[in-house]
Amino acid sequence: MAETKKIRIQYYRSAISTPTKHKLIVKGLGFTRLNQIVERVDTEPTRGMVKAIPHLVRILENQA
Repeated sequence: MAETKKIRIQYYRSAISTPTKHKLIVKGLGFTRLNQIVERVDTEPTRGMVKAIPHLVRILENQA
């Protein structure tokens, strides 16, 4: 079976004074608190969401 690629994302800057659209993207990625790290399937929609808010999240290197 082919293993699905994962991407680890960290929410490291607050979305308090950002546009509503950015807040919805943060929530859509599954973040509930600052400095939280989530693992998502590496797909085009996920990459697009991360690309829309690069000032709020960072991609972490996978440690294999």
